[in-house]
Amino acid sequence: METKKFEDLEISPEILRAIQDMGFEEATPIQTQSISIVKSGKDVLGQSQTGTGKTAAFGIPTLEMVDEDSKNLQALVLCPTRELAIQVSEEFRKLLKYKEGIKALPIYGGQPIERQILALRKGVQIVIGTPGRVIDHMKRRTLKMDDVKMIVLDEADEMLDMGFREDIEEILQKMPEDHQTVLFSATMPKAIIDLTHDYLKDPVTVKVMPKELTVPLIDQVYFEVREHNKTEALSRLLDMYNPELAIVFCNTKKKVDELVEKLQSRGYFAEGLHGDLKQNQRDSVMKKFRNRTLEILVATDVAARGIDVDDIDIVINYDLPQDEEQYIHRIGRTGRAGRSGTAYTFIVGREIYKLRDIMRYTKAKIMRQNLPTIHDIEEVKIKNFAEKIKTTIQDERLTKYINIVENIVREDFDTLDIAAALLMLSLKDDYEVAEDINEAPWGDRYNDRQSGGYNKGYNNNNNRYGNNRYNNRYNGDGHNRDNNYSRRSQDLNSERLFLNIGKKHRVRPQDIVGAIANEANVSGRIIGGIDIYEDFTFVDVPKDYVEEIISKMKNTKFKGTNLNIEVAKSKRNGR
Repeated sequence: METKKFEDLEISPEILRAIQDMGFEEATPIQTQSISIVKSGKDVLGQSQTGTGKTAAFGIPTLEMVDEDSKNLQALVLCPTRELAIQVSEEFRKLLKYKEGIKALPIYGGQPIERQILALRKGVQIVIGTPGRVIDHMKRRTLKMDDVKMIVLDEADEMLDMGFREDIEEILQKMPEDHQTVLFSATMPKAIIDLTHDYLKDPVTVKVMPKELTVPLIDQVYFEVREHNKTEALSRLLDMYNPELAIVFCNTKKKVDELVEKLQSRGYFAEGLHGDLKQNQRDSVMKKFRNRTLEILVATDVAARGIDVDDIDIVINYDLPQDEEQYIHRIGRTGRAGRSGTAYTFIVGREIYKLRDIMRYTKAKIMRQNLPTIHDIEEVKIKNFAEKIKTTIQDERLTKYINIVENIVREDFDTLDIAAALLMLSLKDDYEVAEDINEAPWGDRYNDRQSGGYNKGYNNNNNRYGNNRYNNRYNGDGHNRDNNYSRRSQDLNSERLFLNIGKKHRVRPQDIVGAIANEANVSGRIIGGIDIYEDFTFVDVPKDYVEEIISKMKNTKFKGTNLNIEVAKSKRNGR
């Protein structure tokens, strides 16, 4: 189905800039068809499923027609539920980011009407409300329709099913003679057709019906999370299932860039793919992904269209897609060529209603699950480690190591105790600070800066920085796991920082990387050598970042200790 870029839809610079800030690359089919027609002032009869982007389809032209110099009501949007009214209002607020002269107000039952009256008296040009509450305000004369140029009926079939027909007709009858009516409905029952005949003038029909698509070989699962906990939840899934190839979908280019930064700081091999990348950059990322040197691809829907890789293990909807067809296209990236696959979706708050629409559309059961706990991940690690031991016994030459064990046995140690001690040393980092993610709100561990937040976040949750992936990746093959650790050698463009925390504070390299990356808002990749001693630590960082890192971290707490960070003196670092 044909789509256009927003730049080609003759949208005002302020709203176009807001859309770009939201990160959307192109209009959905319903937006492509509707925006220009609604802007022309004609009545519109639109048929489109929930979640296809129709809020912006009528919202953008509604905002364009408002006269900022007048504070009178000029547009009314009717919604069946308070949840939808709030959702539409939030979308309008984002689109109005650079149009400060336009005010949109949601009004609905369950909220004190006095508060709404006060807001209306200050002057609003757009009201988004439920029919019952709109009628209440009309009767009180706090909502006057004299200057209304447009009325939008959003999800009209649902409003009729809920018994709002009389209210809707009463509102429509109070509209000025010269006004525009826009009606959107997922279905077209006789009641909608009758309403159209009675109240719309020569409407232009816009119809965007999704194809019937199903994906029987794909297991579909969703998790209910908080927005600020999504990265933590994603890390848990990646650690639990350890996919060779995974695609993570975000709705905006900005979100892709932010998530890639966070994943890289946790030690994952992740890169982004979106419309702002040059073709040679896109080719480079896809080459790594196909060659499996890159295991996690974070992408927008538009950028992912050219992905042709058959053996993707899992797809993760970090953001719920804008419409149902996008959902189908996303999860169809796994389970290809007759293989099975798994798709995981993060749901935040009211998105559960949109997910139900997706389930109705796909005729598929999307099962709710709890996120993996630390205990779940521990069990997987133990099982995998045991398999490695068995394989090593069968395939490797162990004579050198058998001699070492025999020497320890001669000192009167039991072989079972020796094996257990070696196992403890190998898995020690994974158990010392394990914590169940569900025992406390994630945000409390992640954002608490005033009362030792780093102590809670870094000391109790080793999975935060990749559940030991950092050690595995940057300390792997050829590196020991000693605390005196250097990721790469210091060069002339780097500066050595001194931190007043060390081994006695149970500090690990990934703790240092995570703290600097998140608190100073820099990429973990810029951090060089890390040398951890008993009472202090040296960290090499590029000179250009020194001032910012020190400024951002000097008043924080780390593992319960007031952090002191400064440029290392020569007698400390041997310069």
